[in-house]
Amino acid sequence: MINSDQKHQHIFDAHGKQLCCTQEEKINAVANKQLKKEHKEMGCCATDEPTKETHSDDDGHDHSNSTDSTFKMFLPAGISLVLLLIAIGFDNYFPQTWFTGWVRTIWYVVAYAPVGFPVIKEAFVAIKKGEIFSEFLLMSIATIGAFAIAEFPEGVAVMLFYAVGEVFQTLAVQRAKANIKSLLDQRPDEVTILENNVAKTIKAATAKIGDIIQLKAGEKLGLDGELLSDTASFNTAALTGESKPDTKAKGETVLAGMINLNSVCQVKVTTAYTDSKLSKILEMVQDATAKKAPTELFIRKFAKIYTPIVVLLAILICVVPILFVDNYIFRDWLYRALVFLVISCPCALVISIPLGYFGGIGAASKNGILFKGSNFLDVMATVQNVVMDKTGTMTEGVFKVQEVVFNSDFNKDDILQMVNALESQSTHPVATAIHQFVGKIDSTIELKEVEEISGHGLKSLVKGKELLVGNFKLMDKFSIKYDIDPTSIVYTLIAVAYDKKFVGYITIADSIKEDAQITIDKLKALGIKTIMLSGDKNTVVQFVAKSLGITNAFGDLLPEDKVNKVKEIIAKNETVAFVGDGVNDAPVVALSNVGIAMGGLGSDATIETADVVIQDDMPSKIPMAINIGKQTKKIVWQNIILAFAVKTIVLVLGAGGLATMWEAVFADVGVALLAILNAVRIQRMKF
Repeated sequence: MINSDQKHQHIFDAHGKQLCCTQEEKINAVANKQLKKEHKEMGCCATDEPTKETHSDDDGHDHSNSTDSTFKMFLPAGISLVLLLIAIGFDNYFPQTWFTGWVRTIWYVVAYAPVGFPVIKEAFVAIKKGEIFSEFLLMSIATIGAFAIAEFPEGVAVMLFYAVGEVFQTLAVQRAKANIKSLLDQRPDEVTILENNVAKTIKAATAKIGDIIQLKAGEKLGLDGELLSDTASFNTAALTGESKPDTKAKGETVLAGMINLNSVCQVKVTTAYTDSKLSKILEMVQDATAKKAPTELFIRKFAKIYTPIVVLLAILICVVPILFVDNYIFRDWLYRALVFLVISCPCALVISIPLGYFGGIGAASKNGILFKGSNFLDVMATVQNVVMDKTGTMTEGVFKVQEVVFNSDFNKDDILQMVNALESQSTHPVATAIHQFVGKIDSTIELKEVEEISGHGLKSLVKGKELLVGNFKLMDKFSIKYDIDPTSIVYTLIAVAYDKKFVGYITIADSIKEDAQITIDKLKALGIKTIMLSGDKNTVVQFVAKSLGITNAFGDLLPEDKVNKVKEIIAKNETVAFVGDGVNDAPVVALSNVGIAMGGLGSDATIETADVVIQDDMPSKIPMAINIGKQTKKIVWQNIILAFAVKTIVLVLGAGGLATMWEAVFADVGVALLAILNAVRIQRMKF
């Protein structure tokens, strides 16, 4: 759930004061701050990324001189490489009489300076802050030590390859950040509102509820609202990951981030800037990188213990052999210790692992799935049971009245008007269906003592008499006698009683979502058990479950019944993912190992409680989310095993004098680059 600290991450404060010049700057500031925090905590070098100069046109597209930025990043390494190759040529292939003594030493120092001095500087800065055993210190000691024993080419080469590795790490992180940034950078900072039919451009954060936004073709909507125009088509990719046009009719809800595709339309603002769906999504994604997976937390703790240990071991490798070796030569053992230090740098682990999770969150975001933390990627990878709600999750949640069966003793039209008035107090899809069927609410009907009875329905006094509208459990609760068998009718039934007498029922039908069958088939292919829990009528639930091939299904459940069912599964030490959308699903979403909310039709309470949000309400994104979790975890563990295996082998060889600085370079920078390339694979995968 979003905490209060994240509330300060908006572009404007509560008074509409601009906190950052552009949304571009805000996004980069948040992302860079998080990345710097990651690297600082793990003792890694790629903390200060070169700033990319960017600007935005009116069309919202970003233009950046990324080529120039990349060139500047590689420039120091390029200078060092040229000088190093010339020096190696003078040393080995075309000797020069002048290239000896101090001239040779100074040449190698100049070659070392562009890549080595920034790292030495960072080592001193880290020491001043109390972070003694950092990667900066390891590389500084190793390369300065190489110069001390006149191994100039190797000293320069180690720092050169290290610097090149850091540039590639930075580029990989920027790529991962760009995937998430493409989701974040969706809302315009300004909107055009109509005041007395005059268009006026204002800051989006200062727009008030009730303002009329004029949206031109191709423009993005800045706030949530209600469409005032007859119809309009929108690209909803920012919120759903799907670019398929979505046509809205007058009175329907449109959300911030949607792009108007055709003619000019008008939208009435219904939600404050900071409370829009997109604002909540921004906060969720920004908060996601702060929640670490257990693997990340372990590596972080491991790195803090590991680094001082390898420094101590390097010292011991250098000095202890004097007690046991007859022909001890200090220079040889110092070289072995320096090789050991270079190999021991934990860069491959501390960069590639967070990058793997960061890439997983980005890949999911591109597909309209929001993970609120990398820890939930790990949990999704181990899910054994997917428990799902029915209405709005596996079915469309768009009900239509099929039949009205009332006792002839009652006036059908009068009762329907009273039912319509009472249902207007509810946001349930059933209420919407009844309203669409009956039509305009009769304003002369006065409701008193309206009460919503959870899991049952609504109660009120109309014309001094009690009106009950809900399921048949509501009838039983108030001892209303009825002469039908509810279980004999497959459709959802809305029972009505007035003045302590059973009036009759309304049948309502919901349709199964197009991709519901694909979802169940994919979950079964993954070996995951499927269970449906619903407060809807049991016959309807069983019908839907049987149609889809869901393993177990239970209907007529109250919110507490759903909680108890999930507790039974958790008691078997099995992991549970619960998928729901309604307010009554929030408790069980919170209880499950990973809660998944449908972000389109879903209630705010459920979306905020959930760990994963599916923005377009497509259940097929559930197995996709599981696959993303599995692939992310697989890649992370591949990197861990690769790094430990190679480093262990070369550490042993280095301590025994069988590995040179060149093998050490591969064990450090080479493995880091391989791990990073492996980590960014997830951003290219198709799920």
